[in-house]
Amino acid sequence: MALETWLIKVKKTIAHKFDSSRATPPTTKNLPIKKSNVGVLAFEISGLMSKLLHLWQSLSDKSIARLRGESICLEGVRKIVSNDDPFLLGLACAELVENLRLVGKSISRISKKCEDSNLRSFDRLFDEFANSGRDPNNWLLGSKQIESNIKKLDRFVTTTATLHREMDELLVLENSLKKSYKDNDASIKEQKIIELQQKIIWQRQEIKYLKEKSLWCRSFDTVTSLLAKSVFTILARIKLVFGVGHGFPVTLPRSLSSSSALVYPSENSNTCNNNLFVSGPLTKTPPNLQPRDGFFEFNSKILKPPSTTLGAAALSLHYANLIIVMEKMIRSPQLVGVDARDDLYAMLPNSIRFALRGRLKGVGFSASDPVLAAEWREALQRILGWLSPLAHNMIKWQSERSFEQQNLVPKTNVLLLQTLYFANQEKTEAAITELLVGLNYIWRFEREMNAKAIFQCSNFNGYLNNPS
Repeated sequence: MALETWLIKVKKTIAHKFDSSRATPPTTKNLPIKKSNVGVLAFEISGLMSKLLHLWQSLSDKSIARLRGESICLEGVRKIVSNDDPFLLGLACAELVENLRLVGKSISRISKKCEDSNLRSFDRLFDEFANSGRDPNNWLLGSKQIESNIKKLDRFVTTTATLHREMDELLVLENSLKKSYKDNDASIKEQKIIELQQKIIWQRQEIKYLKEKSLWCRSFDTVTSLLAKSVFTILARIKLVFGVGHGFPVTLPRSLSSSSALVYPSENSNTCNNNLFVSGPLTKTPPNLQPRDGFFEFNSKILKPPSTTLGAAALSLHYANLIIVMEKMIRSPQLVGVDARDDLYAMLPNSIRFALRGRLKGVGFSASDPVLAAEWREALQRILGWLSPLAHNMIKWQSERSFEQQNLVPKTNVLLLQTLYFANQEKTEAAITELLVGLNYIWRFEREMNAKAIFQCSNFNGYLNNPS
Protein backbone atom coordinates (compact mmCIF):
# COMPACT_ATOMS: atom_id res chain seq x y z
CA MET A 1 0.00 0.00 0.00
CA ALA A 2 2.84 2.40 0.87
CA LEU A 3 4.58 1.51 -2.45
CA GLU A 4 1.39 2.23 -4.39
CA THR A 5 1.00 5.64 -2.70
CA TRP A 6 4.62 6.55 -3.49
CA LEU A 7 4.20 5.61 -7.19
CA ILE A 8 1.09 7.81 -7.44
CA LYS A 9 3.03 10.80 -6.05
CA VAL A 10 5.91 10.26 -8.50
CA LYS A 11 3.44 10.02 -11.40
CA LYS A 12 1.74 13.29 -10.38
CA THR A 13 5.09 15.09 -10.04
CA ILE A 14 6.23 14.00 -13.53
CA ALA A 15 2.88 14.98 -15.06
CA HIS A 16 3.06 18.43 -13.41
CA LYS A 17 6.60 19.08 -14.75
CA PHE A 18 5.57 17.96 -18.26
CA ASP A 19 2.55 20.31 -18.25
CA SER A 20 4.72 23.19 -17.05
CA SER A 21 7.26 22.61 -19.79
CA ARG A 22 4.50 22.58 -22.42
CA ALA A 23 2.97 25.80 -21.10
CA THR A 24 6.30 27.66 -21.12
CA PRO A 25 7.64 28.28 -24.68
CA PRO A 26 11.29 27.41 -25.24
CA THR A 27 13.62 30.35 -24.80
CA THR A 28 15.67 31.49 -27.80
CA LYS A 29 17.45 34.32 -26.04
CA ASN A 30 20.94 32.98 -26.58
CA LEU A 31 20.36 31.47 -30.03
CA PRO A 32 21.90 33.53 -32.85
CA ILE A 33 19.54 34.79 -35.58
CA LYS A 34 20.48 33.31 -38.92
CA LYS A 35 20.19 36.04 -41.53
CA SER A 36 18.99 34.83 -44.90
CA ASN A 37 21.14 35.38 -47.98
CA VAL A 38 19.88 37.12 -51.11
CA GLY A 39 20.48 34.04 -53.29
CA VAL A 40 19.05 34.31 -56.79
CA LEU A 41 18.04 37.94 -56.12
CA ALA A 42 21.76 38.71 -56.45
CA PHE A 43 21.29 39.32 -60.18
CA GLU A 44 18.53 41.89 -59.65
CA ILE A 45 20.53 43.60 -56.91
CA SER A 46 23.59 43.63 -59.16
CA GLY A 47 21.51 45.53 -61.72
CA LEU A 48 20.60 48.13 -59.08
CA MET A 49 24.26 48.50 -58.14
CA SER A 50 25.16 48.99 -61.80
CA LYS A 51 22.62 51.80 -62.07
CA LEU A 52 24.00 53.46 -58.96
CA LEU A 53 27.53 53.26 -60.36
CA HIS A 54 26.31 54.83 -63.60
CA LEU A 55 24.55 57.62 -61.69
CA TRP A 56 27.67 58.31 -59.64
CA GLN A 57 29.78 58.52 -62.81
CA SER A 58 27.28 60.91 -64.39
CA LEU A 59 27.85 63.27 -61.45
CA SER A 60 31.63 63.41 -61.80
CA ASP A 61 33.33 66.75 -62.50
CA LYS A 62 34.00 65.68 -66.07
CA SER A 63 30.38 64.66 -66.71
CA ILE A 64 29.00 67.87 -65.20
CA ALA A 65 31.40 69.95 -67.31
CA ARG A 66 30.17 68.08 -70.39
CA LEU A 67 26.55 68.68 -69.39
CA ARG A 68 27.05 72.41 -69.15
CA GLY A 69 29.52 72.83 -72.02
CA GLU A 70 28.02 70.40 -74.56
CA SER A 71 24.66 68.82 -73.71
CA ILE A 72 22.63 71.97 -73.09
CA CYS A 73 24.47 73.75 -75.90
CA LEU A 74 23.38 71.41 -78.68
CA GLU A 75 22.03 73.54 -81.52
CA GLY A 76 18.86 71.47 -81.72
CA VAL A 77 18.24 71.89 -78.00
CA ARG A 78 18.59 75.66 -78.28
CA LYS A 79 16.34 75.86 -81.36
CA ILE A 80 13.35 73.70 -80.45
CA VAL A 81 13.65 72.88 -76.72
CA SER A 82 14.85 75.99 -74.87
CA ASN A 83 17.73 78.44 -74.72
CA ASP A 84 17.25 79.07 -71.00
CA ASP A 85 20.20 77.50 -69.13
CA PRO A 86 18.57 77.31 -65.66
CA PHE A 87 15.51 75.59 -67.15
CA LEU A 88 17.62 73.01 -68.99
CA LEU A 89 19.81 72.35 -65.94
CA GLY A 90 16.65 71.97 -63.87
CA LEU A 91 15.46 69.27 -66.30
CA ALA A 92 18.80 67.46 -66.02
CA CYS A 93 18.65 67.61 -62.22
CA ALA A 94 15.03 66.40 -62.14
CA GLU A 95 15.79 63.41 -64.38
CA LEU A 96 18.75 62.32 -62.25
CA VAL A 97 16.59 62.61 -59.14
CA GLU A 98 13.81 60.59 -60.79
CA ASN A 99 16.25 57.84 -61.80
CA LEU A 100 17.53 57.69 -58.22
CA ARG A 101 13.97 57.61 -56.87
CA LEU A 102 13.19 54.54 -59.00
CA VAL A 103 16.30 52.78 -57.71
CA GLY A 104 15.28 53.71 -54.17
CA LYS A 105 11.87 52.17 -54.77
CA SER A 106 13.49 48.85 -55.66
CA ILE A 107 15.77 49.04 -52.62
CA SER A 108 12.74 49.65 -50.42
CA ARG A 109 11.21 46.37 -51.61
CA ILE A 110 14.43 44.47 -50.85
CA SER A 111 14.79 46.17 -47.44
CA LYS A 112 11.58 44.54 -46.19
CA LYS A 113 13.51 41.26 -45.91
CA CYS A 114 16.11 42.74 -43.55
CA GLU A 115 16.47 41.91 -39.85
CA ASP A 116 17.54 45.47 -38.95
CA SER A 117 14.47 47.63 -38.24
CA ASN A 118 16.24 50.76 -39.52
CA LEU A 119 16.93 49.10 -42.87
CA ARG A 120 13.31 47.93 -43.06
CA SER A 121 12.32 51.61 -42.72
CA PHE A 122 14.54 52.62 -45.65
CA ASP A 123 11.73 54.13 -47.75
CA ARG A 124 10.60 56.48 -44.96
CA LEU A 125 14.17 57.45 -44.04
CA PHE A 126 15.10 58.09 -47.69
CA ASP A 127 12.08 60.35 -48.11
CA GLU A 128 12.96 62.27 -44.93
CA PHE A 129 16.55 62.70 -46.05
CA ALA A 130 15.42 64.03 -49.44
CA ASN A 131 13.02 66.53 -47.88
CA SER A 132 14.97 67.69 -44.83
CA GLY A 133 18.47 66.21 -44.90
CA ARG A 134 17.77 64.21 -41.74
CA ASP A 135 20.15 61.22 -41.49
CA PRO A 136 19.79 59.50 -38.07
CA ASN A 137 21.73 56.39 -39.15
CA ASN A 138 24.69 58.28 -40.68
CA TRP A 139 24.21 56.63 -44.07
CA LEU A 140 25.67 59.68 -45.83
CA LEU A 141 29.30 58.84 -46.59
CA GLY A 142 32.35 61.06 -46.71
CA SER A 143 34.59 61.37 -49.77
CA LYS A 144 36.97 58.57 -48.77
CA GLN A 145 34.16 56.31 -47.61
CA ILE A 146 32.18 56.69 -50.81
CA GLU A 147 35.20 55.78 -52.93
CA SER A 148 35.61 52.59 -50.91
CA ASN A 149 31.88 51.93 -51.21
CA ILE A 150 31.96 52.44 -54.99
CA LYS A 151 34.86 50.00 -55.35
CA LYS A 152 32.94 47.44 -53.31
CA LEU A 153 29.84 47.87 -55.49
CA ASP A 154 31.93 47.53 -58.63
CA ARG A 155 33.56 44.36 -57.31
CA PHE A 156 30.19 42.82 -56.45
CA VAL A 157 28.78 43.71 -59.87
CA THR A 158 31.75 42.13 -61.64
CA THR A 159 31.77 38.89 -59.63
CA THR A 160 27.98 38.52 -59.83
CA ALA A 161 28.09 38.98 -63.61
CA THR A 162 30.81 36.30 -63.79
CA LEU A 163 28.64 34.01 -61.65
CA HIS A 164 25.76 34.47 -64.08
CA ARG A 165 27.96 33.52 -67.04
CA GLU A 166 29.35 30.45 -65.27
CA MET A 167 25.86 29.28 -64.30
CA ASP A 168 24.81 29.58 -67.93
CA GLU A 169 27.88 27.56 -68.92
CA LEU A 170 26.96 24.86 -66.39
CA LEU A 171 23.49 24.64 -67.91
CA VAL A 172 25.04 24.15 -71.37
CA LEU A 173 27.31 21.37 -70.05
CA GLU A 174 24.42 19.61 -68.32
CA ASN A 175 22.33 19.72 -71.49
CA SER A 176 25.27 18.34 -73.47
CA LEU A 177 25.58 15.48 -70.96
CA LYS A 178 21.92 14.59 -71.38
CA LYS A 179 22.34 14.48 -75.16
CA SER A 180 25.48 12.33 -74.84
CA TYR A 181 23.51 9.50 -73.25
CA LYS A 182 21.65 9.15 -76.55
CA ASP A 183 24.84 8.67 -78.62
CA ASN A 184 24.88 5.33 -80.49
CA ASP A 185 28.66 4.83 -80.57
CA ALA A 186 29.44 3.17 -77.21
CA SER A 187 33.20 3.96 -77.11
CA ILE A 188 32.78 7.63 -78.01
CA LYS A 189 29.75 7.87 -75.75
CA GLU A 190 31.60 6.63 -72.66
CA GLN A 191 34.63 8.90 -73.20
CA LYS A 192 32.44 11.93 -73.89
CA ILE A 193 30.32 11.32 -70.80
CA ILE A 194 33.40 11.03 -68.55
CA GLU A 195 34.82 14.31 -69.94
CA LEU A 196 31.53 16.16 -69.49
CA GLN A 197 31.04 14.84 -65.98
CA GLN A 198 34.52 16.06 -65.02
CA LYS A 199 33.84 19.49 -66.56
CA ILE A 200 30.56 19.71 -64.68
CA ILE A 201 32.32 18.93 -61.38
CA TRP A 202 34.89 21.67 -62.04
CA GLN A 203 32.16 24.08 -63.13
CA ARG A 204 30.16 23.49 -59.95
CA GLN A 205 33.25 24.12 -57.84
CA GLU A 206 33.85 27.38 -59.69
CA ILE A 207 30.22 28.41 -59.16
CA LYS A 208 30.45 27.57 -55.45
CA TYR A 209 33.55 29.78 -55.16
CA LEU A 210 31.87 32.65 -57.06
CA LYS A 211 28.74 32.43 -54.93
CA GLU A 212 30.87 32.98 -51.83
CA LYS A 213 32.63 35.98 -53.41
CA SER A 214 29.59 37.57 -55.06
CA LEU A 215 26.28 38.95 -53.78
CA TRP A 216 24.73 35.46 -53.72
CA CYS A 217 25.96 34.62 -50.21
CA ARG A 218 25.49 38.09 -48.74
CA SER A 219 22.66 38.80 -46.31
CA PHE A 220 19.83 41.21 -47.08
CA ASP A 221 21.09 43.45 -44.28
CA THR A 222 24.60 43.67 -45.75
CA VAL A 223 23.38 44.37 -49.27
CA THR A 224 20.70 46.88 -48.26
CA SER A 225 23.18 48.76 -46.07
CA LEU A 226 25.52 49.15 -49.05
CA LEU A 227 22.67 50.31 -51.29
CA ALA A 228 21.23 52.70 -48.69
CA LYS A 229 24.57 54.43 -48.09
CA SER A 230 25.07 54.74 -51.85
CA VAL A 231 21.71 56.36 -52.63
CA PHE A 232 21.98 58.76 -49.69
CA THR A 233 25.41 59.90 -50.87
CA ILE A 234 24.38 60.16 -54.54
CA LEU A 235 21.34 62.25 -53.62
CA ALA A 236 23.54 64.55 -51.56
CA ARG A 237 25.90 64.85 -54.53
CA ILE A 238 23.02 65.77 -56.85
CA LYS A 239 21.87 68.50 -54.47
CA LEU A 240 25.40 69.84 -54.13
CA VAL A 241 26.16 69.83 -57.85
CA PHE A 242 22.88 71.50 -58.85
CA GLY A 243 22.68 73.82 -55.88
CA VAL A 244 19.46 72.41 -54.44
CA GLY A 245 18.63 73.27 -50.85
CA HIS A 246 16.31 71.40 -48.52
CA GLY A 247 13.76 74.08 -49.26
CA PHE A 248 14.02 73.36 -53.05
CA PRO A 249 13.38 74.30 -55.89
CA VAL A 250 16.67 74.72 -57.69
CA THR A 251 18.54 77.84 -56.66
CA LEU A 252 21.51 79.61 -58.19
CA PRO A 253 24.04 79.99 -55.35
CA ARG A 254 27.01 82.31 -55.74
CA SER A 255 29.47 79.69 -54.59
CA LEU A 256 29.36 76.04 -53.60
CA SER A 257 32.16 73.66 -54.46
CA SER A 258 34.40 73.51 -57.50
CA SER A 259 32.21 70.81 -59.02
CA SER A 260 28.93 72.62 -58.46
CA ALA A 261 30.44 75.78 -59.91
CA LEU A 262 30.67 73.86 -63.17
CA VAL A 263 26.88 73.90 -63.31
CA TYR A 264 26.31 77.44 -62.11
CA PRO A 265 29.59 79.40 -62.50
CA SER A 266 27.85 82.65 -61.71
CA GLU A 267 24.39 83.92 -61.05
CA ASN A 268 23.92 85.65 -64.40
CA SER A 269 26.14 83.57 -66.66
CA ASN A 270 25.01 81.90 -69.86
CA THR A 271 27.23 79.23 -71.34
CA CYS A 272 25.93 79.26 -74.89
CA ASN A 273 25.66 82.24 -77.18
CA ASN A 274 21.90 82.63 -77.25
CA ASN A 275 22.13 85.35 -79.91
CA LEU A 276 22.65 82.56 -82.43
CA PHE A 277 19.21 81.13 -81.73
CA VAL A 278 15.73 82.56 -82.00
CA SER A 279 13.81 80.01 -79.92
CA GLY A 280 12.22 81.49 -76.84
CA PRO A 281 12.49 79.68 -73.50
CA LEU A 282 9.75 77.45 -72.20
CA THR A 283 8.15 78.16 -68.86
CA LYS A 284 10.97 78.11 -66.30
CA THR A 285 8.90 76.70 -63.46
CA PRO A 286 6.14 74.26 -64.42
CA PRO A 287 2.67 75.23 -63.22
CA ASN A 288 0.85 73.62 -60.26
CA LEU A 289 4.09 73.05 -58.30
CA GLN A 290 3.40 73.83 -54.69
CA PRO A 291 5.92 74.11 -51.83
CA ARG A 292 4.01 71.39 -49.99
CA ASP A 293 5.19 68.83 -52.56
CA GLY A 294 7.94 66.49 -51.38
CA PHE A 295 11.33 66.61 -53.05
CA PHE A 296 10.72 63.62 -55.29
CA GLU A 297 7.17 64.72 -56.19
CA PHE A 298 8.48 68.18 -57.05
CA ASN A 299 11.08 66.82 -59.46
CA SER A 300 8.63 64.36 -61.00
CA LYS A 301 6.36 67.28 -61.88
CA ILE A 302 9.24 69.17 -63.47
CA LEU A 303 9.61 66.26 -65.90
CA LYS A 304 6.00 66.56 -66.98
CA PRO A 305 6.22 68.08 -70.49
CA PRO A 306 4.32 71.32 -71.23
CA SER A 307 1.27 71.03 -73.50
CA THR A 308 3.16 72.59 -76.45
CA THR A 309 5.78 69.80 -76.60
CA LEU A 310 6.04 66.53 -78.48
CA GLY A 311 6.22 64.65 -75.19
CA ALA A 312 2.80 65.94 -74.15
CA ALA A 313 1.41 64.96 -77.59
CA ALA A 314 3.03 61.48 -77.34
CA LEU A 315 4.74 62.13 -80.69
CA SER A 316 8.41 62.33 -79.70
CA LEU A 317 9.31 58.72 -80.57
CA HIS A 318 7.23 58.71 -83.76
CA TYR A 319 8.84 61.93 -84.99
CA ALA A 320 12.29 60.56 -84.13
CA ASN A 321 11.67 57.54 -86.39
CA LEU A 322 10.26 59.82 -89.09
CA ILE A 323 13.34 62.07 -89.05
CA ILE A 324 15.71 59.09 -89.22
CA VAL A 325 13.82 57.67 -92.24
CA MET A 326 14.05 61.05 -93.99
CA GLU A 327 17.75 61.29 -93.13
CA LYS A 328 18.41 58.03 -94.98
CA MET A 329 16.34 59.15 -97.98
CA ILE A 330 18.09 62.52 -98.19
CA ARG A 331 21.46 60.77 -98.09
CA SER A 332 20.58 58.65 -101.16
CA PRO A 333 17.50 60.13 -102.92
CA GLN A 334 18.27 58.23 -106.14
CA LEU A 335 17.62 54.95 -104.31
CA VAL A 336 14.18 55.97 -103.03
CA GLY A 337 11.37 54.19 -104.85
CA VAL A 338 7.75 55.26 -105.23
CA ASP A 339 6.63 52.73 -102.60
CA ALA A 340 9.13 54.05 -100.04
CA ARG A 341 7.93 57.58 -100.78
CA ASP A 342 4.31 56.51 -100.20
CA ASP A 343 5.28 54.76 -96.95
CA LEU A 344 6.93 57.95 -95.74
CA TYR A 345 3.81 59.95 -96.55
CA ALA A 346 1.71 57.41 -94.62
CA MET A 347 3.83 58.09 -91.51
CA LEU A 348 2.93 61.79 -91.52
CA PRO A 349 0.34 63.09 -89.03
CA ASN A 350 -2.46 65.28 -90.37
CA SER A 351 -0.88 68.52 -89.14
CA ILE A 352 2.28 67.94 -91.22
CA ARG A 353 0.29 66.72 -94.24
CA PHE A 354 -1.76 69.93 -94.19
CA ALA A 355 1.38 72.10 -93.90
CA LEU A 356 3.11 70.13 -96.67
CA ARG A 357 0.19 70.54 -99.07
CA GLY A 358 0.28 74.28 -98.42
CA ARG A 359 4.02 74.46 -99.15
CA LEU A 360 3.78 72.38 -102.36
CA LYS A 361 0.73 74.22 -103.70
CA GLY A 362 1.61 75.92 -106.98
CA VAL A 363 5.00 74.19 -107.29
CA GLY A 364 5.65 73.08 -110.86
CA PHE A 365 6.20 69.48 -111.92
CA SER A 366 9.66 70.17 -113.34
CA ALA A 367 12.72 69.80 -111.06
CA SER A 368 15.61 70.20 -113.44
CA ASP A 369 17.55 73.13 -111.97
CA PRO A 370 20.92 71.79 -110.66
CA VAL A 371 21.67 75.04 -108.80
CA LEU A 372 18.37 74.87 -106.90
CA ALA A 373 18.93 71.16 -106.19
CA ALA A 374 22.37 71.95 -104.73
CA GLU A 375 20.88 74.70 -102.57
CA TRP A 376 18.22 72.32 -101.28
CA ARG A 377 20.82 69.68 -100.45
CA GLU A 378 22.81 72.22 -98.46
CA ALA A 379 19.69 73.44 -96.65
CA LEU A 380 18.64 69.88 -95.80
CA GLN A 381 22.07 69.05 -94.38
CA ARG A 382 21.93 72.16 -92.20
CA ILE A 383 18.55 71.20 -90.75
CA LEU A 384 19.55 67.57 -90.23
CA GLY A 385 22.77 68.77 -88.58
CA TRP A 386 20.85 70.01 -85.54
CA LEU A 387 17.60 67.99 -85.75
CA SER A 388 19.00 64.50 -86.39
CA PRO A 389 21.06 64.26 -83.13
CA LEU A 390 17.90 64.84 -81.08
CA ALA A 391 16.07 62.13 -83.04
CA HIS A 392 18.87 59.59 -82.54
CA ASN A 393 19.10 60.51 -78.86
CA MET A 394 15.36 59.89 -78.54
CA ILE A 395 15.77 56.35 -79.90
CA LYS A 396 18.75 55.69 -77.59
CA TRP A 397 16.94 57.03 -74.54
CA GLN A 398 13.86 54.93 -75.25
CA SER A 399 15.75 51.73 -76.05
CA GLU A 400 17.77 51.92 -72.83
CA ARG A 401 14.55 52.07 -70.85
CA SER A 402 12.75 49.27 -72.68
CA PHE A 403 11.66 46.25 -70.65
CA GLU A 404 14.42 44.06 -72.07
CA GLN A 405 17.15 46.56 -71.16
CA GLN A 406 15.98 47.52 -67.66
CA ASN A 407 18.53 45.37 -65.83
CA LEU A 408 21.44 46.42 -68.01
CA VAL A 409 23.79 49.33 -67.45
CA PRO A 410 22.95 52.34 -69.67
CA LYS A 411 25.54 52.67 -72.43
CA THR A 412 25.14 56.44 -72.88
CA ASN A 413 24.50 59.53 -70.78
CA VAL A 414 21.59 60.73 -72.93
CA LEU A 415 19.18 62.93 -70.99
CA LEU A 416 15.60 63.80 -71.92
CA LEU A 417 16.56 67.41 -72.60
CA GLN A 418 18.79 66.14 -75.45
CA THR A 419 15.86 64.36 -77.14
CA LEU A 420 12.64 65.40 -78.83
CA TYR A 421 10.62 64.87 -75.65
CA PHE A 422 10.60 68.54 -74.59
CA ALA A 423 10.82 69.86 -78.18
CA ASN A 424 8.26 72.45 -79.21
CA GLN A 425 5.75 70.69 -81.47
CA GLU A 426 5.12 73.62 -83.82
CA LYS A 427 8.83 74.31 -84.41
CA THR A 428 9.64 70.64 -84.90
CA GLU A 429 6.83 70.17 -87.41
CA ALA A 430 7.99 73.27 -89.30
CA ALA A 431 11.50 71.77 -89.58
CA ILE A 432 10.12 68.38 -90.70
CA THR A 433 7.93 70.08 -93.31
CA GLU A 434 10.99 71.91 -94.65
CA LEU A 435 12.83 68.58 -94.92
CA LEU A 436 9.90 67.06 -96.81
CA VAL A 437 9.72 69.95 -99.29
CA GLY A 438 13.46 69.74 -99.98
CA LEU A 439 13.38 65.94 -100.22
CA ASN A 440 10.52 66.19 -102.68
CA TYR A 441 12.55 68.46 -104.94
CA ILE A 442 15.85 66.53 -104.93
CA TRP A 443 13.95 63.23 -105.33
CA ARG A 444 12.20 64.55 -108.44
CA PHE A 445 15.47 66.09 -109.66
CA GLU A 446 17.29 62.74 -109.40
CA ARG A 447 14.48 60.97 -111.26
CA GLU A 448 14.46 63.56 -114.04
CA MET A 449 18.25 63.40 -114.37
CA ASN A 450 18.11 59.61 -114.54
CA ALA A 451 15.32 59.69 -117.11
CA LYS A 452 17.23 62.24 -119.18
CA ALA A 453 20.40 60.16 -119.03
CA ILE A 454 18.52 57.01 -120.12
CA PHE A 455 16.85 58.91 -122.97
CA GLN A 456 20.17 60.30 -124.21
CA CYS A 457 21.79 56.89 -123.91
CA SER A 458 19.01 55.23 -125.93
CA ASN A 459 19.24 57.94 -128.62
CA PHE A 460 23.00 57.49 -128.82
CA ASN A 461 22.66 53.70 -129.15
CA GLY A 462 20.01 54.22 -131.83
CA TYR A 463 22.35 56.49 -133.74
CA LEU A 464 25.15 53.92 -133.57
CA ASN A 465 22.82 51.21 -134.84
CA ASN A 466 21.39 53.35 -137.62
CA PRO A 467 23.82 56.24 -138.45
CA SER A 468 22.02 57.06 -141.69
